[in-house]
Amino acid sequence: MTKETIDLLIKGGAATAGPPLGPKLGPMGVNTGNVVKAINEKTAAMKGMDVPVKVTVDSDTKEFEISIGTPPTAALLKQELYVQKGSGRAKLDKVGDLPIDHVISIAKLKQDTQLAYTLKSSVKEVLGVCQSAGILVDGKEPRQVIKEVADGKYDSKLASEPKLLNEAEMKSRNKEYYDAAIQRSKQKAVDKETEDKKEK
Repeated sequence: MTKETIDLLIKGGAATAGPPLGPKLGPMGVNTGNVVKAINEKTAAMKGMDVPVKVTVDSDTKEFEISIGTPPTAALLKQELYVQKGSGRAKLDKVGDLPIDHVISIAKLKQDTQLAYTLKSSVKEVLGVCQSAGILVDGKEPRQVIKEVADGKYDSKLASEPKLLNEAEMKSRNKEYYDAAIQRSKQKAVDKETEDKKEK
């Protein structure tokens, strides 16, 4: 019994029989449609995110197994905040303010794939990504929250189940950041138009 494995990065819930999946599965003689369907079912909750997927095919029986990895931390943070991308200027522009409970939730999800040995260390890793992406945590710079985590301020939260906000609550909490992002986008368009006129 010979097994072949392929590793892919697929958009959650949007796998197709085209590249990169189809060309890799075709030579294995497995039913590509069934594999696509199974992947999309397993990744439906991660819609729009890049999800690591491993497909293992038994070359004798053509049976397959699918294992799903967790998306990158940055993708999970954007999903939690309902934003398309992080900040291009993390020190100056913030894209949102994430509750510490959501950071803990992501850390728990990612713990098995991180180098961190403890949940506390995993939380610090997620906070590091928040820093790079221009995301505040409970209204503070992530660097400050990392120190508070190290000092034990959130130990009781780490030991309990995180309390998560729903989409409406998160968007309401972050309205000022959404408005600021829209304003920056409009200003960028005006600046570009002005620059184009100057060049003419």
